[in-house]
Amino acid sequence: MNPAAPALPDVTALRGRFAGRLLTEAGDLEPFLVDWRRRYFGRALAVAMPDSVEDVAAVVRWCAEHRVAVVPQGGNTGLAGGATPDDGGRTVVLSLARMKHVRAVDTVNNSITVEAGCTLIQVREAAHAAQRLFPLSLPSEGSCTIGGNLSTNAGGVAVLRYGNMRELCLGLEVVTAAGEIWHGLRGLRKDNTGYDLRDLFIGAEGTLGVITAATLKLYPLPAAQITAMAAVADPRAALRLLEMAQSMLGSSLTAFELMSDLCIELVLQHFPDHRRPFAQPSPHYVLLETSDSEGEAHAQAAFEALMERALEAGIVSDAVVATSGTQSRALWALRELISEAQALAGKNIKHDVSVPISSIADFVAHTDAELGRRFPGIRLVVFGHLGDGNLHYNVSPPVDRAGPEHEAEFLALQPAINLVTHDAAVAFGGSISAEHGLGQLRRDEAARYKSPVEMALMRRLKEALDPQGIMNPGKVLPPS
Repeated sequence: MNPAAPALPDVTALRGRFAGRLLTEAGDLEPFLVDWRRRYFGRALAVAMPDSVEDVAAVVRWCAEHRVAVVPQGGNTGLAGGATPDDGGRTVVLSLARMKHVRAVDTVNNSITVEAGCTLIQVREAAHAAQRLFPLSLPSEGSCTIGGNLSTNAGGVAVLRYGNMRELCLGLEVVTAAGEIWHGLRGLRKDNTGYDLRDLFIGAEGTLGVITAATLKLYPLPAAQITAMAAVADPRAALRLLEMAQSMLGSSLTAFELMSDLCIELVLQHFPDHRRPFAQPSPHYVLLETSDSEGEAHAQAAFEALMERALEAGIVSDAVVATSGTQSRALWALRELISEAQALAGKNIKHDVSVPISSIADFVAHTDAELGRRFPGIRLVVFGHLGDGNLHYNVSPPVDRAGPEHEAEFLALQPAINLVTHDAAVAFGGSISAEHGLGQLRRDEAARYKSPVEMALMRRLKEALDPQGIMNPGKVLPPS
């Protein structure tokens, strides 16, 4: 016989433990119990919305006392179900939405200290007001939060130059699973005094503790940012362009994004106000951006020289360099609207893979062929951050089976399509999750590809830092 589950505690007793809001009514809870893609639905005793790190610690201590799970939640924009509770109903969702203060900006140290509930756009604007750049850039910047960005080790379009959130973070403030506060907000670029606790919590998706604040790196504002788009025949040509761009532009190359023509077709179909920048379609396109410290004229000339050389070498068939902010935004919109356009087109099967940059062309050719052979007619919506080896390798149904009446039939193929795609990514030395995290979505699949030693080490870390298993259970690690 299984032992009876402990009785549910009276969650209203939590009200007296912290300053902030405690939501317990079903209608108030609902937005916090479903993920952004509406794929996962959970239940919770309450949603706690504390005002300070001390309040977060008080909530976690109460949950630890009553063996209630804690699910940290930021902007709830994740794509892997990492911030959605399970359906057990013995959970408190811990929303950091009220902790949104910019605590300090240090322009000499080039750092900013912010609370976890700050949205990404809030941090970028605070940096800009101080004549500095915080370089993380995501389409969801108006709603995603710094705590969530850190918990998933978010990437985005500027990783090529600035790195992902792990590289952008100097220090953290964290509430542990025991309700203790680790004050690690050091603005240091060198601190070699033992284990790097900061890196344990970044990318852990709230399974080891709750990130409540962070000290992040800032950079001088670039004197100019120039955007260009080039038409290429295939990913192999795109890689040749990447090599040439890095040679000619050096560290000023900020973004290098790959898109297939099907991506552009979907955007133009669902957002008809936009237009293709070239007279003739091309199988693939590359979107490039440079951040220049010497001014707009220098950046423009460097980009034009790059495109001229690439055209002469036959690497690109056509190219356009934006000459205004309006043109630049129009080019970026073609990239940023792909996910939304694909969602409007119907159900699709998403993959967020990374492979060594040198293997991307071989990975795409192999996986395209294998999926085409096994699932005739499927459409491959491939785009992503070619400059850092991260592709969003998405699959849509055949055109004649794209209607709602065929959705169930198509989604039934998901395990088999995932297996082909992820087996290929790993075979080419890659990963099945580049920037979205594992959450619930990829938890079990990741365990299939990790070695027993790696899984055992991860479990030991979890057991050491969260012995009761109350921190975001069911995410990252399969149940033991």
